[in-house]
Amino acid sequence: MAVLLACGLRRREAVNLDFSHIQQREEHWAIVDLKGKAGHTRTVPMPGWVKALLDEWIQAANLNAGRLFRRVNKNGKAWGDGLTAKAAWHVVRENAGKAGIERLAPHDLRRTCARLCHAAGGELKQIQFLLGHVSIQND
Repeated sequence: MAVLLACGLRRREAVNLDFSHIQQREEHWAIVDLKGKAGHTRTVPMPGWVKALLDEWIQAANLNAGRLFRRVNKNGKAWGDGLTAKAAWHVVRENAGKAGIERLAPHDLRRTCARLCHAAGGELKQIQFLLGHVSIQND
């Protein structure tokens, strides 16, 4: 959920993330060579707090290669080679319910990312690039 919210990724982009996408550029973390909608490739900044949460997940799931997000079995062990976009939707809905939020979809997190960027002074062109839009009117 942190990756969806803070990085503004689409569900499919998030579930397709693998170890090669997460790189340090200068002194900042980023998701590089991210293939988005219509095959557009972009680099997305990743806040340090998101990287820290991702590192916790990687360690807890005992992952070292492949896709970053995996299914978790009843014993709490990660398994398989990834999640589907539909599974990501269920994760968001389940966690929203636990937080007392009745209606929340993954795309709401993406829109919230854009709003937070704008409120922090981000220019529309920057936000457009962050979200992988060719046009501000898309999505």
